Amino acid sequence: MKTVLVTGAGRGIGLAVAKKFSSMDWNVLSLDKEFQATVIGERISFDLRFLDKIPALIDRLGPIDTLVNNAAVLFCDAMDSIPQDHIQEILEVNLLAPARLIESVSLGMRSQGGGRIVSVGSVSAFTGHPDLWYGATKAALLNLTKSYAAHLGRDNIFVNAVAPGPTLTTMYEQLPESRKESVMSSVHSGRPCLPDEVAEAIFWLGAESPAYVSGTTVDVNGGSYPR
Repeated sequence: MKTVLVTGAGRGIGLAVAKKFSSMDWNVLSLDKEFQATVIGERISFDLRFLDKIPALIDRLGPIDTLVNNAAVLFCDAMDSIPQDHIQEILEVNLLAPARLIESVSLGMRSQGGGRIVSVGSVSAFTGHPDLWYGATKAALLNLTKSYAAHLGRDNIFVNAVAPGPTLTTMYEQLPESRKESVMSSVHSGRPCLPDEVAEAIFWLGAESPAYVSGTTVDVNGGSYPR
């Protein structure tokens, strides 16, 4: 049985991803700082801001076939008055932790003969975002995906990303109505994406896509930002 590690698996897209892999008979390691009532597979309570503890955590978890970097934070601060602690947390959780996880997990994947890594970006990586550092970290995460795909490709490790548009999650619900109207204005269907729809794309990249698909970003945005 193959094993997937999903970060931010306590809710939203991460929970949907955990459910999808579990339904396909994968062993699921669900990592989050806080969990709600539903936990899929093994519960791993961990705060990704503790970057230096990530390598030891990965060593303890054992072989991992697929890593899904989903955990992220967003604050609705005005662009000209973002608290420094919010900036630091966004940088740590959205960018530095995924990089550290890739570094740590890829060591085991090399010895296993390969693996897959999928990171969850955002349409904001291409369009900008009112939460300055959220959009900046998502753009950097997609660049990180390309860099690691090149670095790990000869080790049979495929590194890809998805870039969801507005998705019906707690993060989306916390947005001001004016921001929801703005992001929904260009979506062809006129509705937010469902977490399950993003999960389907992540599962394809994390389990089924051809080996020649690496270093790419799959848009799951309802046509809101055609590229």
